[in-house]
Amino acid sequence: MDTAEYARQVRENRDAGRCFICRIVSASHNYSHQVIYEDGETIAFLNRYPTLLGYCLVAPRRHAEDWVRGLDEAEFLALQQVVRRVAGAVAAVVPVERMYCLSLGSQQGNAHLHWHVAPLPPGVPYEQQQYYALMSENGVLDVDESSQAALARAIRSHL
Repeated sequence: MDTAEYARQVRENRDAGRCFICRIVSASHNYSHQVIYEDGETIAFLNRYPTLLGYCLVAPRRHAEDWVRGLDEAEFLALQQVVRRVAGAVAAVVPVERMYCLSLGSQQGNAHLHWHVAPLPPGVPYEQQQYYALMSENGVLDVDESSQAALARAIRSHL
């Protein structure tokens, strides 16, 4: 993965008003994401550039950029219920020592609110855990589309 190119595209899309999550929700994109959950309010899909097997994103379907000011309490709690369900389904499918869950993004790029749900497998050396394990600069898994589709099916079967 070319992280500099990815950062450029994220900023360019932001400037052009093309939010990547809104494009996934509307199916107006030219790349594949493996959706593992969706309802009228929420979508969850496997990370296209995973650093950990089973790494996924959970987001509200409507464009919101801040979970403190962009969601009311009921919306936030409903979103967190989905985050927890997705994490449980991922943990049922891949080996997990710790489940990471955090909201990242920026007004400069990837502004659509989303939660990263990332399963740390057992046995990863401490120096390669936490943020290190999430950073694409440290390597992205080479997972083909058919493997991602099979993983998405397995996770969906536990939801």
